[in-house]
Amino acid sequence: MSEMNGNILSLLKQCCSLQEERAHTYHLFQEAHKIYLKTAPQYDFVRFRQLVHEITQEFKRISEGMISIEQRLRTEFKSSHLADILSQLQEEEKTKLELTAKLQLAKQSVIDHPEEPERQAVVIDLKQRLGDVVIKINEYLEELRYQMQEL
Repeated sequence: MSEMNGNILSLLKQCCSLQEERAHTYHLFQEAHKIYLKTAPQYDFVRFRQLVHEITQEFKRISEGMISIEQRLRTEFKSSHLADILSQLQEEEKTKLELTAKLQLAKQSVIDHPEEPERQAVVIDLKQRLGDVVIKINEYLEELRYQMQEL
């Protein structure tokens, strides 16, 4: 293996590590929201807001790390294909986070307005859209793993 391939492989391993951290952070985010919903109808918003702030900082740190890796792949190693995969992965992760937040609001809306069954349809739609995004994310991760084996 050339030194350049070794360096690229090292960057991709960092990417995978950051992605694992992101998955763990999502788990914490979902657990915090479940706990928050259990405090209905007098939601403990102050505590949840603090957790969301901490989780947001973690997502930001992970995203900045991924962007840094993407830029290095693009400029230092002239590996635009790998950089493009990371860029697309980041876009899907951004969409996932947006949909996750919308889903959390929709779930709270169902609890707050049980007399309006159409709110449950919104939850179902968001879950489907989120599932589609997760499939795309997994495809990009699979492509990265394939590329790592090729190095």
